[in-house]
Amino acid sequence: MLSDAKGFTHIYLCCNYTDMRKGIDGLIKTVTNTFGLDPAEPGSIFLFCRRSDRMKALLYEGNGWLMCYKRFTNGKLQWPRTPAEAKVISQRQYSGLWRD
Repeated sequence: MLSDAKGFTHIYLCCNYTDMRKGIDGLIKTVTNTFGLDPAEPGSIFLFCRRSDRMKALLYEGNGWLMCYKRFTNGKLQWPRTPAEAKVISQRQYSGLWRD
């Protein structure tokens, strides 16, 4: 599933706080307007966080959008809160995010 990052060529951490009430369209606008990136770029996944125990992922699969939400039952994320830009992370760092 999403814990394996082999299919992603670009993995972006969207720094700062994200309004987790946003749906797919709201997150697409955030990626486009705030970060100046193409959310439909093949192989890209965008990760968003508000509280340190939950995150959302947005990706385009070629024929539609997929948004995932995860709430961690044990542990918390260490999420960067400052630069107002998306940060690229490695596949190994990404895989570590999904472990509980």
